[in-house]
Amino acid sequence: MSEVGFMTMGRGGGDREVQPIGVGMLGYAFMGKAHANAYRTLAYMTWPPPLLPRLVAVAGRDPDAVSEAGRRYGFERAVTDWHELVSDDAVQLFDNVGPNALHAEPTIAAAEAGKHVICEKPLGRDAAESFETWRRVAATGVKHMCAFNYRFVPAVRLARQIIEAGEIGEIRHFRAAYLQEWGAAEIDAWRFDKAAAGSGALGDLGAHVVDLARYLVGEIAAVSAMTTAFWPGREVDDAVEAAVAFENGAVGTIEASRFATGRKNAFTWEINGSTGSIAFDLERLNELQVHYPDSTPGRATQGFRTVLVSEADHPFWEHWWPHGHIIGWEHTFVHELHHLLSAIRDDTAVAPHGATLEDGYRAAEVCDAMLRSAEAGTRETVSFRALER
Repeated sequence: MSEVGFMTMGRGGGDREVQPIGVGMLGYAFMGKAHANAYRTLAYMTWPPPLLPRLVAVAGRDPDAVSEAGRRYGFERAVTDWHELVSDDAVQLFDNVGPNALHAEPTIAAAEAGKHVICEKPLGRDAAESFETWRRVAATGVKHMCAFNYRFVPAVRLARQIIEAGEIGEIRHFRAAYLQEWGAAEIDAWRFDKAAAGSGALGDLGAHVVDLARYLVGEIAAVSAMTTAFWPGREVDDAVEAAVAFENGAVGTIEASRFATGRKNAFTWEINGSTGSIAFDLERLNELQVHYPDSTPGRATQGFRTVLVSEADHPFWEHWWPHGHIIGWEHTFVHELHHLLSAIRDDTAVAPHGATLEDGYRAAEVCDAMLRSAEAGTRETVSFRALER
C-alpha cells in the first residue's frame, strides 16, 4: 500500500492525521509472525494508534520462504539481504527478530543509519556482544527496545503496580521457573548451536525470567548456578538452576529447562513480601494470584485469591473488550509495540516499563554470571559496565 493510502487510512478523530512509520523486519518465522500480527492488530484495535505501521519490507535468507511470508503478513516487498532494509529511506523502524547471531550487527547498522530499533531477546550471544550493541545504538540517540514482551502482560503490569504501591510490603522472596519440553526432541535447530545461539535454555528462557525478576523485584547482585546438557554432544545448556540475591536484600531462585516433559510454555513466578504475596502462571495469562492477610480481628489468614485481570481500569484494557472477555499471548506484542511507537511519536523514554537495550545487556550480564558460576562451582557477583560519558 502506498504512503498516500496509509495517510488516508490514518485519519483519526476530527482532522487529526495519524502519521505512518515505515517498518523493516529482519526475520519472518515464529517471532516474525508475532510482530507482524501485532503491527496489523494495533493499527485498528488501538485506534487511533500512536503511529500507523507501514510494513515496508521483510528480509530473510530463503527467497521463496521470505517472499511467501511477505505476502502473508502484508509487507510491500521481501528481500534476502538485511542491508537493503538499513539503506531504505522508507524504513524508519528496524525490527530485528532474526537468530541471535544476527542481533548485533544489523541492529547497530540500522541505528547508525538513523532508524529506531527493536531487537528480540537475548540482545546478544553474551554480555560483551550485548554491551557493544547497547553502546553503539545508544550513541545514535534513536529509540531502542529489547523485546521482553512479558513486561506487557496485563497481569504482570498489575503486579508491578501492586508492588510499587507497597501493598505486599518489603519483598523477601522471588521464585520462578520457565519450563518447556521441546528440547528433548531430535531437532536440528540453530538454538542448539553455540555459535548461533550463545547459550541454550538460559538465553532462550532464562533471560525472560531474569528480566522479569529485574522488572518486578530489582537488580540482581549475585548468583549461584548449575547448568547441564542432557542431550549427548549438545554444546549449549538444556537446563539451568540458580539461586540469586538481589541488591535490596531479597533472595530467589530461577529455573529454566527445555526438558520439562509435559510443560508447553509454563512460565510461573511468585513474589512474597512482608505483608502479602502475588503469583502468576503464563498458561493462565489473564489471572493474577494475590494474597493479603485478613485484617479482621480474630480471623485467620485467607490465603490466595484469583484476580481476573480484565477490568476496564486494569493495564492495557482500554484497547480490548468488556470485562471477562480475555486476551491471549499474541496481545503482549501489541502492547509492547504500541509502547514503542508512543515513545517514538512523543519523544519519551522507553524505560522503565519497556526494556531498553541497556536492560537487554543487564540481563545478559546476569546470564553470563550464571554460566561462570556453573563452570567454576562458585557464587558469582554480578557487575555491570556503564557507558562512557
